Amino acid sequence: MNSALLLMGSVILICILMNRFLEKLAVPSLLIFLALGMCFGENGILRIPFDDYAGVSLTCSVCLIFIMFYGGFGTNLKAARPVVVQAGLLSTLGVAGTAGAVGLFAHLALGLPWLESLLIGSVISSTDAASVFSILRSKKLALKHHTDSLLEMESGSNDPISYMLTTVVLGMLGGEQLSVPLLLALQLLLGVGGGLLVGAAAAWLLRQDLLRTQESRTVFLLAVMLLAYALPAACGGNGYLSVYLCGIWLGNSSLSQKRYLVHFFDVTTHVAQVLIFFLLGLLVTPARLPAVLLPALAIMAFLTLAARPAVCALLLLPFRAPWGQVGITAWAGLRGAASIVFAISAVLSGITMTYDLFNLVFCIVLLSMALQGTLLPRVAEALSMTDRSADVSKTFTDYQEESDIDFVEVRLSAGHPWCGRSVSQLALPAELLVVMVDRAGTAIVPRGDTALAEGDRLVLAARSFSEEEHLNLREVPVDRGSKWAGHPISQFSSAKPRLIILIKRGLETVIPTGSTILRPGDVLVVAEPEENS
Repeated sequence: MNSALLLMGSVILICILMNRFLEKLAVPSLLIFLALGMCFGENGILRIPFDDYAGVSLTCSVCLIFIMFYGGFGTNLKAARPVVVQAGLLSTLGVAGTAGAVGLFAHLALGLPWLESLLIGSVISSTDAASVFSILRSKKLALKHHTDSLLEMESGSNDPISYMLTTVVLGMLGGEQLSVPLLLALQLLLGVGGGLLVGAAAAWLLRQDLLRTQESRTVFLLAVMLLAYALPAACGGNGYLSVYLCGIWLGNSSLSQKRYLVHFFDVTTHVAQVLIFFLLGLLVTPARLPAVLLPALAIMAFLTLAARPAVCALLLLPFRAPWGQVGITAWAGLRGAASIVFAISAVLSGITMTYDLFNLVFCIVLLSMALQGTLLPRVAEALSMTDRSADVSKTFTDYQEESDIDFVEVRLSAGHPWCGRSVSQLALPAELLVVMVDRAGTAIVPRGDTALAEGDRLVLAARSFSEEEHLNLREVPVDRGSKWAGHPISQFSSAKPRLIILIKRGLETVIPTGSTILRPGDVLVVAEPEENS
């Protein structure tokens, strides 16, 4: 265990330290961690023997749950609305068509049995969300005709279909008596229903303000993510589809302080991506790859140059998509970690195949990421699909939640000095803006001549304070026997300059004034200068 933790800690540390450098490389950064795992592995520099397929399968499956959930959570449905139908067709019919085409090629060109051929096609039929997102963001590659949104939705949602096809073919190879239409219907219905129900229930609970701390909200969402996968999966449904749809529902719901949730899942998902690629690189034995290199190269070439372009053309041209969009969508169909994880599931099933499926799929993914991933920006440029006036970060809701603007609320009670004044008469600094007035439940977008009245609730916007190290805050509890209990704040003085900026009173947060009476059990949050200042 100590060795495993040492290895894991080292990899994460390398990930953090190398992140800025890796973004400048022409190759996808995740490919570096795949190669790093191979260097640590049995034929690498450190020669670590590692063949725990079951452990890697479990770890990578959990990591995929994070990736799928965050893929949905970061999907901006407003930006993706013009291409949502096309993305849905690519992630369903496109996956099935790709699996069938590759299966036909493997049977005719490589002479493999039908079911083995279809298993290979099913395993590699989905595109890799982590690789696509990584390249689009790191290269700031905004694409015309909402193509970045199209790729985002397709790559984030097609893994569940690939997993479902893999499960069906594995069952058939194992000789199980099953009804394919019934199994597919069960997986889809439970996956869709479970994801939407869990997402809707979680969004409703978060809006009830039952969880007051950001930590509790984050842990709550983590539990929701796990339940969104586990509940449908335990009933025979598609857990990956469920957790993806749950993420979409929550990511497009109106949740307070969503950017803190985004920061948490952004970091954990990035670590999950790195961990998957490192473990897969560690698991592979490079000395065995030459035995499957030629069939892998043949399948990858057919997939990239024939199957994927044909599927994209058939599904996108009826929507009058430009040929440039068809071309870049076809080229951006990178294979990735999910395909290798599904291949591990097939290996663990104990089914004997002509080629080692794990090594075969590993080679295909390696070639796809190295060739397609590296050349994706150049292909976009050659097809005149790069949109230099757009910002790809606006495609993803997580970037929109990372704004450095904060909103504060001011209620105008009786006697408030702003009552009766217009917005232009408030003499606010230029960095502080009144963005909304809530008057008896009606939202008013204010102008300079908007008059304020008693009972109004003002929402003001200002730049966030990002130098927290210069703001020294500490908590001071008010005990039952404290001299402060039962007295207003104005009666107390201190030898040191300090200010009570808020009072935590049970689940309530109180913004204090001089007349605020302190109660036993209150926790005062006090701002004061540093001790050495």
